[in-house]
Amino acid sequence: MDYVKLGNTGLDISRLCLGCMSFGVLERGNHQWVLDEEKSRPIIKKALELGINIFDTANVYSDGTSEEIVGRALKDFARRDEIVIATKVHGRMHEGPNGAGLSRKAIMSEIDHSLKRLGTDYVDLYQIHRWDYHTPIEETMEALHDVVKAGKARYIGASSMYAWQFLKALHIAEKNGWTRFVSMQNYLNLLYREEEREMIPLCKEEKIGLIPWSPLARGRLTRDWEETSTRSELDEFGKYLYKSTAEADRRVVEKVAEVAGKRGVPRAQIALAWVLQISAPIIGATKMQHLEDAVGALSIQLTSEEIAMIEEPYVPHPVLGFN
Repeated sequence: MDYVKLGNTGLDISRLCLGCMSFGVLERGNHQWVLDEEKSRPIIKKALELGINIFDTANVYSDGTSEEIVGRALKDFARRDEIVIATKVHGRMHEGPNGAGLSRKAIMSEIDHSLKRLGTDYVDLYQIHRWDYHTPIEETMEALHDVVKAGKARYIGASSMYAWQFLKALHIAEKNGWTRFVSMQNYLNLLYREEEREMIPLCKEEKIGLIPWSPLARGRLTRDWEETSTRSELDEFGKYLYKSTAEADRRVVEKVAEVAGKRGVPRAQIALAWVLQISAPIIGATKMQHLEDAVGALSIQLTSEEIAMIEEPYVPHPVLGFN
């Protein structure tokens, strides 16, 4: 495993982050492909054995049960000081007023709930899951600063939003002497590259670490276009993300298959190798093979000709992933 600093910090993270949305109690969430605790624990243990040290979850994943499963597994399989736990806040956790969003009340309540579920005194990276259009960003940034100063989080990060929003948040923090975001968890893969226009250049300029989600386009880059999986058939959000660009996306998938075929490696490794050029992506895994393919991608250096081949069919996409 290779390790890098997260943005402009001294924090060492593995170049692969294990995304934990796939772990949870089925009856407590809206994803039908999640693994229960018994099936999740071997995946988490294997990730640790492969050298992965950063685990990303969220309060909203399977109504908090992802945090519970991840917390128990990491406590049993690893030393707390050696791992990086990342979780997120924003999604609705209960009905009625103040059940979601990034108000001071919501943040202060949800960090405590997440810590309890994770079974830890602090998280290493506390991230806002989405932008809150109903709360002043000043209120959000000051609350996050206070979470850090209280010792409940070591660093703060953000997820999918417009570049102007992220820059505004960075400016507000700097202006007031508050804790600054150190990472951006954005949506990036060979089928969705709109982040190359503004967000990625902004993050490079500001020395923000990139830990993008969905680097394999929810599995679409790993198989023939007509082939489906249980997740692809049930994943309504995934259908929404890719429904308007199917023909162009198909051509990208075919080029990935061509490069993988010539190299004699799984397609997932080619798709991940492309993302690994600029970031430490978040990978999802429901099978041991998913982890092994991901680690194998670390040793692949794509040639300029291969990169040009798999990038060439791309067409501009609608800006998505922020809701």
